[in-house]
Amino acid sequence: MSADRPARTSLTPPDDAVTPVRHPDAPAPGEVLGSHYDQCFGCGEKQPHGLHLEARAGEGVTVTAEFTVKPAHQGAPGLAHGGVLTTALDETLGSLNWLMHVISVTGRLEADFVRPVPVDTVLHLDARALARHGRKIYCTATGRIGGADGPVAVRADAVFVEVKVEHFVDHGREAEIKAAMADPDQVRRARAFEVNP
Repeated sequence: MSADRPARTSLTPPDDAVTPVRHPDAPAPGEVLGSHYDQCFGCGEKQPHGLHLEARAGEGVTVTAEFTVKPAHQGAPGLAHGGVLTTALDETLGSLNWLMHVISVTGRLEADFVRPVPVDTVLHLDARALARHGRKIYCTATGRIGGADGPVAVRADAVFVEVKVEHFVDHGREAEIKAAMADPDQVRRARAFEVNP
């Protein structure tokens, strides 16, 4: 491995990792989590070409989500683009952080594409946090077609890394940071910085 390329983060938690814990103030199972930022490509309701993914809290540290593959999400004729499917997995996995009340970013995500996902298909996603070790959160997700018990079309394993809000302030574009920080709604202001790369 070259000196300028860091070692890859393993997707397997170390033996001394701990079980993730749901925060006492986390949304109740079945509750819609809502958009963390209205311009987010994954979940933002004001993002015209976004996925408009809607996640719901599950039991423990799990979430479910759905999104409909639209013509704007095509890669090959009539089929979802692999990058869009990866975004759906990433957004669903990132929603787990709201249940733990942790601000984190995607450190590594590895996706498997099992079967094509046609346009107009509703992709049913589920994600769960598996382990925590220091600032790392290990999690997994699957996306199914034809229903929550349908055949697996995509799946991913990921490691999220806990960060401070300064990560976004230091690296985000100033206009959007100022707009988010100026929001009078404290909850929306805080959530804008919860899940983001």
